[in-house]
Order: sequence, then structure tokens, then C-alpha cells
Amino acid sequence: MTKLALVTGAGRGIGAAIARKLAADGWRVAVADLTREPAAELAGALPGNGHSSWAVDVSSEASVDDLFSTVEAEHGPVTALVCNAGILLMAADGERPTIFDMTLDDWERTHAVNTRGVFLCIRAYARRRRETPVADGRVTTTSSVAAELGGYRGSASYISSKSAILGFTKAMARELAPLKITVNCVAPGVIDAPMLAAATPGSAPADTLDLLAKAVPLGRLGQPDDIAGAVSFLLSEQASYITGATIDVNGGYRMA
Repeated sequence: MTKLALVTGAGRGIGAAIARKLAADGWRVAVADLTREPAAELAGALPGNGHSSWAVDVSSEASVDDLFSTVEAEHGPVTALVCNAGILLMAADGERPTIFDMTLDDWERTHAVNTRGVFLCIRAYARRRRETPVADGRVTTTSSVAAELGGYRGSASYISSKSAILGFTKAMARELAPLKITVNCVAPGVIDAPMLAAATPGSAPADTLDLLAKAVPLGRLGQPDDIAGAVSFLLSEQASYITGATIDVNGGYRMA
């Protein structure tokens, strides 16, 4: 049977691009998003067979455990987990909230989705793979260039939540290595996706994105397909000896 990949936050943007790429690669894809409708629409349009759609709140332990139990009961073991779900909360005027006016609720909500959600999904996957091993198990997480640079448009809560993913990915790579499961991270740069739009205030000059693109050495904004390509590689046989790594997909925006 074709291997199964579960992608969270797959209803739009980068997650949708990842789901489309994996389906084109021959994976069966379990498309998961906060609400079922966008996931179902995407799953129905994917090439190949055996795709499915699911609603999940990754910040909820019960919701995540329910998702894995139901997906695996209906479609078999998940071979690859793509932890892509994430949020970026901005101020009401679209500006970056500073520490002076950031609320505890916004801080907690950001970490609940971006950090706790990754922990819950990987834990659910790992527990099941310990009981039912799979060949060539794979996990990818999603951080951000903001975590590596301290960010510009992202808030401190977003930056800290994505920074946590960098270390957590390495911890999981060590812990899941005995199960022959690789765990790697993708750190997107400035990607032309809904989150970038959310981080661009309505008061910004019309040429803001053009100027941003010029700041990227390759001279363009990234596309969701650029991230999907990196995830596709990390899930492939060619990446079987890569684990605990972070792949920067940013057009040279950050060079270290």
C-alpha cells in the first residue's frame, strides 16, 4: 500500500502546497486543518487516490489523539508526519505587537498552536510508531527565518515559539532515532503566503513587498512550492541519513 503522510495546517498556503507535492510524489495524504471544509476541498483535488480530510485543533491533546486514532484506524499507519500548522497574531491595525502591549492570551495562544501543537502531534505519532513500526518513518517541523534572525514583522511570541521548534526538532531526532525515524526542520524565509499578508499592515506602502523581495539575494519572494520541495526531499529515500537538521529555504535572506 502507498505510504501515508499526515500534514497539519494543510488547508491553504504552505500546507496546501506540501500536500499537493506529496500527492504528486505518490503519497496518500491525510489533509488536516482547523476546519474540515478547506481540507476536504484540497483532498478532493489532489492527484492520485487514498487521500482524506480531517479537522484538528493541534493545541488540544484530545483532538490530536482523536485524529491519529481515527486516521490510522481507517487508513493504516502514518509513515510521515508534517507539522506545519501555525499562527501569527498581529495587532488590530496589522502592526507587530511589542512586549509593552502584548497580552498573556496572545502569548499563550501562539505557543499553544506553534509549540504545544508540534509536541502533541509528534508524541501521538511516536507512541504509535513504537507500537506499530513503519519503514522509513519521517517527521518534519516548521520553524521560521524569524527564529534565526530575531524577526522583523513577527511578534516576540511568534519568534519564541518558532525558536523552540529548532531545539525540539533536535531532541526528537535523538529520541526517535532508535525507531529509524528521521526528524528534521524546514525554516521558511519570506514566503508569498497568507501569513505574509497577515504580517503586512494595510498602511504599508504599495511597494512594500517589492522592496522586501529586493532584500532577498535571489531577488524574489519565496513561494509555497519552494517549501514543499524541501519537505518532499526530507520525506524521500534520498534523505534517509539526514536527521536533526534545519533546512533554510529563504533565497539567501539569512546566511550563516
